[in-house]
Amino acid sequence: MSSIRQRMIAMGRFLPTLALGIAGGGLAYWLHMPLPWLLGAMIATTVASLAGVRLRPPSSSRKAVLVVIGVMLGSAFTPDLSGDLPLWGASLAIMLLATALMMAFSVWFSRHVAGYSLDTALYSGVPGGVSAVTLMAMDSNADLRTVGMTHAVRILILLIAIPPLLQAIGHVSLQPGGMSLAQWLWLPTLEDAAWLAAAGVAGVWLGNWLRLPNALLFGPALISAALHLTGMTQAAIPPTIIALAQVIIGVSVGVRFAGTSLLDVGYNLTMAVLQTIALLLIAILAAWGAHALTGYSLAAALLAYMPGGAPELSLVALSLGIDPAFVTSHHLLRITVLILLMPVLLNHCRRWSA
Repeated sequence: MSSIRQRMIAMGRFLPTLALGIAGGGLAYWLHMPLPWLLGAMIATTVASLAGVRLRPPSSSRKAVLVVIGVMLGSAFTPDLSGDLPLWGASLAIMLLATALMMAFSVWFSRHVAGYSLDTALYSGVPGGVSAVTLMAMDSNADLRTVGMTHAVRILILLIAIPPLLQAIGHVSLQPGGMSLAQWLWLPTLEDAAWLAAAGVAGVWLGNWLRLPNALLFGPALISAALHLTGMTQAAIPPTIIALAQVIIGVSVGVRFAGTSLLDVGYNLTMAVLQTIALLLIAILAAWGAHALTGYSLAAALLAYMPGGAPELSLVALSLGIDPAFVTSHHLLRITVLILLMPVLLNHCRRWSA
């Protein structure tokens, strides 16, 4: 009973943050911004955090949203994807090579330019998997504040950079389509809702059992993908829940800057910005190379190769209809490989620098 009460209290304290995110998303939607609910919520809470406002981060609500996003991403895996799978193999290989280059540059930059310790350089340089990486960094000598800030700044810059980059690529509509009240209030049938709920519950169990990175996201995505690939269901998530998921993900990025000051952390912020710009350039070049070799969508490759934020970037792909199955698969493979290799990399680097 006490745990339920604590959750209710935590939810009550989070409501002002959520209200700010919804207001920011609503304003962005009214202004016809691209990705309005995500970017609007993120910008509003980031500005408030840097202004000194103490915002409560989402806790249980973010976990629930990750499950919802996982189920949504799985619905993008349809039976007609089989013809694209050979191209995915080549793209996945290019992505892993680009990830190795990103990791090498990040560690070099953090050590020799920013002057961070080896542990801090390794964990802040991982291009993705912020939740799992932060947990792993707790058992090391890394500066957790620097690690967290580097990842937060990276995701912030990537999300802000996505609209102009996709606009430059062309052939991608970023203008949010107007929706009627009936469309906003659309709900799935009871049968479809049951399939979606079952995918979420079974996916959480599967993700934890397999010990997947970001189990709440990728476990439901795997179960939902299996259901949709086999044609057992074609259920979709209501647009209101998709918008709310974008708001909470945007808020979860913005509140990471709570308690920070531009004056106090200016150096770390500058280093994080410079590092992110370099990684973004590597991702752009790799995506262009993959597009030239395979003919696959440049926009999808760009979202798949971006260094970090699997929930955020997968949700962007889903929201814009840019091959979310392709993007999600790349991020899942990259995070899995990085997390498995991190202990080996850390030990190797320690011996090499000794």
